[in-house]
Amino acid sequence: QSKGKKPLFVQLVLDNIWSLYEAVMKRDKEKIEKIVTSLGLKIGPRESRHTDPKVHLNAICSQWLPISDAVLSMVCNKVPSPLDITAERVEKLMCVGARTFDSLPPETQELKSAFMKCSGEGTAPVIVFVSKMFPVDSKALPQNKPR
Repeated sequence: QSKGKKPLFVQLVLDNIWSLYEAVMKRDKEKIEKIVTSLGLKIGPRESRHTDPKVHLNAICSQWLPISDAVLSMVCNKVPSPLDITAERVEKLMCVGARTFDSLPPETQELKSAFMKCSGEGTAPVIVFVSKMFPVDSKALPQNKPR
């Protein structure tokens, strides 16, 4: 950057996104058409003629960079398989605060093996794990709202 060179991520990713955004916002039809044909996208005439440029931009980006596919593939590639979890990790996930695994009821301790098997059979217990909780004002809860 000190020599006036852009980082590789900016050159390969951000510059392309910025040029697309600028072309759509300025309604540069020639540049938009060139980008769409070079990417091999099919944009409907309804989105192309829409008065709001964000609709056109959304139509292009949803085909070029579909976020749902990108997030799902990233999760599949980067998040470790639940079958690879260790017994110690399962015990830590099942215990809250200072409680130990041995202090849990026997029915709960029996879930450890089901947790580690990750079975999809109809007889397997359903285990739900809440990883994060957000504090919410009690007035915002549905049962506390005035009718």
